[in-house]
Amino acid sequence: MMSFLEHMKEVPGHRAAGRLIYPLNEVLLATLVGVLRGADDWDAMELSSREYLPWLNRFLPFKCGVPRARTFRKVFRLLPPKGPEERFAAWVSSLREVVRGVLVAIDGKTLRGSKKSVDGSGALHLLSAYACEAGLVIGQRAVDGKSTEIKAIPELLGMLAINGAIVSIDAVGTQKAIAAKITEKEADYVLALKGNQSALHDDVKRFFGDVELARSCDLHKTTGTGHGRIEERTCRATDVIDWLKERHPHWQNMHGIAAITSTRIDKKTRQTSVETRFHITSLAAGPAAILAATRAHWGIENNLHWQLDITFDEDRCRTRKDFSPLNLAIVRHIVFHILKKDKSNLSLKRNRLKASVNPSFRTALLTS
Repeated sequence: MMSFLEHMKEVPGHRAAGRLIYPLNEVLLATLVGVLRGADDWDAMELSSREYLPWLNRFLPFKCGVPRARTFRKVFRLLPPKGPEERFAAWVSSLREVVRGVLVAIDGKTLRGSKKSVDGSGALHLLSAYACEAGLVIGQRAVDGKSTEIKAIPELLGMLAINGAIVSIDAVGTQKAIAAKITEKEADYVLALKGNQSALHDDVKRFFGDVELARSCDLHKTTGTGHGRIEERTCRATDVIDWLKERHPHWQNMHGIAAITSTRIDKKTRQTSVETRFHITSLAAGPAAILAATRAHWGIENNLHWQLDITFDEDRCRTRKDFSPLNLAIVRHIVFHILKKDKSNLSLKRNRLKASVNPSFRTALLTS
């Protein structure tokens, strides 16, 4: 199995070989280590690299020293992101135990600091695939916005080794082509239903709205507390859906439907709210597995997007020109992955601090 550093050396360059002072793999390594140590802009990358040049020499020669901030900035502006994306996906694919039999959640996040105008337009919207149980990013793809996720999701899925996994996507990804792509990749899906698939949604809603039919379904309940409220979740599911397959024959591998009702009670005010969500799935498993999958899906918001904002301060990063916001976002995903692979009980923020002051720990992270 190739190490991450070996994968990184295979990122194709975009500059004329004979005129290079700073090879691409040296620029990428210096940036990676800079982000690992807490650097969040190009000036900090330069300072970090100069301070730790003897340590960097363990991995690459750095014959001309480390790049200036303007070199970091220019390289990341012009480097086509396809190379870093593909090498990152290939590295994660080599760690096949990451996704086999676990949930892979796909969702988008807007990097607000990358906006190009005061009204927020032009900001990078990044679609990520997140292996929830492992807590690791396994791929990403830039899109123009929420409306273009439909086209980007199959492209992202095509990059991933997800055979044996369960893929969950919110309602924007509930598309026939996406279900077919997941099936082609030998994975299962749990897809949310809303108005964008109105006919299918209405049929499933009517089924669960019939009291007798709903009673015939398998049932699973859980209760939890948190954020000042008590929440009871009830999942009803059935795989007796030949009638639905006849009405909607183009949905590949659809084996079941589910209705999940969440009843929330505010501990302080005692106010109660009830919400029911509907799903289609290729799983042959019962309601417990479907409920667990839908619950795990929110790990991409709570454990990935939140960490990128809090630990890496992503939303305040002002890198915005050309390819630079996407390339730097890929580096943050790589560092997130490297930090999560550490088996200690330290938070990502503390692991990042430890990496900045402990050369042995930093070396172990990069070479594991």
